[in-house]
Amino acid sequence: MTARISRPAKTAMQSGTAKTERWLLEFDASEPRSIEPLMGWTSSGDMLGQVKLWFDTKDEAIAYATRNGLAYRVEEPKDAMRRAAAYSDNFKFNRVGSWTH
Repeated sequence: MTARISRPAKTAMQSGTAKTERWLLEFDASEPRSIEPLMGWTSSGDMLGQVKLWFDTKDEAIAYATRNGLAYRVEEPKDAMRRAAAYSDNFKFNRVGSWTH
């Protein structure tokens, strides 16, 4: 059973960076999901797929995995490259591009 340690990205419904600073340890699926024939629901007998452990730092998550003898892999986050821009920058006098309206 392999555990994955990562810092999740923000959801599409978030405009800020809330809930993206903590590290998440979750287990990989040990068996594939199956479709229940009567209702068509997806099910799995893998109970560790429901376990999600949150840690404040990456080191705490790694220490937990080594202390409990878990094989793990760390996925480093890719930070978003954002340019700080305001709406008023469209109307600056020294704007590089020409205004198209």
